[in-house]
Amino acid sequence: MEHAGHHPLRRKAILALADGRVFKGFGFGFGAEGEGIGEVVFNTSMTGYQEILSDPSYRGQLVTMTYPLIGNTGVNDQDVESSQPFLSGFIVREYTDDPSNWRATGNLDAYLKRHRIVGIQGIDTRALTKHIRDVGAQQGIISTVELDEKRLVKRAAESPGLVGRDLVKEVSCEKPYEWMEGSWGSQISNFKSFKVVVYDFGVKRNILRRLIDVGCAVTVVPAWTKASEVLSMNPDGIVLSNGPGDPEGVPYAIEAARSLIGKKPIFGICLGHQILGLAMNGKTYKLKFGHHGGNQPVMDLTTKKVEITAQNHGFAVDVDSIGTEIELTHINLNDRTVEGMRHRKLPIFSIQYHPEASPGPHDARYLFNRFVEMMKNG
Repeated sequence: MEHAGHHPLRRKAILALADGRVFKGFGFGFGAEGEGIGEVVFNTSMTGYQEILSDPSYRGQLVTMTYPLIGNTGVNDQDVESSQPFLSGFIVREYTDDPSNWRATGNLDAYLKRHRIVGIQGIDTRALTKHIRDVGAQQGIISTVELDEKRLVKRAAESPGLVGRDLVKEVSCEKPYEWMEGSWGSQISNFKSFKVVVYDFGVKRNILRRLIDVGCAVTVVPAWTKASEVLSMNPDGIVLSNGPGDPEGVPYAIEAARSLIGKKPIFGICLGHQILGLAMNGKTYKLKFGHHGGNQPVMDLTTKKVEITAQNHGFAVDVDSIGTEIELTHINLNDRTVEGMRHRKLPIFSIQYHPEASPGPHDARYLFNRFVEMMKNG
């Protein structure tokens, strides 16, 4: 197969990092023209690039795929996790615009162009991943219009990072809505046992589908909804969803979560887990390069079982900072970071990873049933 660098028509593109490292590639036939600025991270999943692209948690980031061939399964209207992709740019080793999949309705290039997402291909993604792993995630810029390397590095270094920024307001819904759809091919009962309100900090659709699967009636509300408004709906339980960026950048969400503690059963996922930790007067911190992908091993300390999980986060909770009322329930077996916690007395628990997967392993689906059991007893 011809390498990107040998094609005479391909438009040049550059990825410049804030620390001065520069990668030269091509954008022709892959993504929109222009520029994308954000934190450069890498995702280790081998499949599921469409779900990754449409995960709102990637707002403000340039996503590198470690798997070398991307685009080979095309795109379709079903495998999206939100209304549109929210990431700042997409980085791959090699893109193919000739997909082979019976479910494909188009190719990845057209999808990126339609949503004005800048892409770069033809770079050494292995070298880029190793660099990020060594020095940590950092700001970068992809450009197909500005090719002055020094200027791009300077602009990347001057761009705002994720710390302290409120990216949630850029991905949350504008008004409440009811969600009715279950998982693909699942047999959904019309009987809904529990009414659940989901805070949309950047919620993935598969979280909502899983809640429907286990018999919940789901109402989604904007991230800035006050606790009093949620309580007036008289839900049986509340879900604090995933979302992008620094949890300390959304003080209104922290305050709402704090006001809900002890009022209703709460299930926090990813950013929702971090917000819950801050609401209980704990601390969070930024990871060196985050966890992004579908192969993170996690131990459920309540059962001693190990599950392989899908993850996408750059911050973590310091569970020791919260106090004795919180019990550690899940740990990451790679770096021992906190992956789950629960309140010792109140019906509250949260996890750092993604039990809904999409893409990724389905090992953690049981947590939605655990939430239902908590509402039954709550």
